[in-house]
Amino acid sequence: MTNTITRLNPSTLPNASNVGYSQISIVKPGRMAYISGQVAWRPNGEAVPSSLSEQMILVSANAKAALTAIGAAAQDVVIARIYVVNLTPERLEEVMPPFLATFDGSQPCVTGVGVQALAGPELQVEMELVVRLPD
Repeated sequence: MTNTITRLNPSTLPNASNVGYSQISIVKPGRMAYISGQVAWRPNGEAVPSSLSEQMILVSANAKAALTAIGAAAQDVVIARIYVVNLTPERLEEVMPPFLATFDGSQPCVTGVGVQALAGPELQVEMELVVRLPD
């Protein structure tokens, strides 16, 4: 399979690859998929974990399940948006390792947004994806 996404971190911008993402992703023409925000809800209705990092691990698993459902993988993600309730530097430090692990080193573009609340009072983190589907 040819590489359909080119990742860039130009010297005129901070080197985001040191953190685990890219400043720019250039996508060759093809089919795109937009994955709705994934949260720490489980298909069996089991309780949401209370810790932010445990929720991020479950959000990551849900995102990977969505990628599998469309025949895509981590390297096909163009941009990931993450929404974190009451975002602080400490909470960002807690969420980033399991968040970045979602992408198996492929370093998509990333946008992080601090929010007041999500779809349920127990939810602390949500992630949505834009994906270039493989040929």
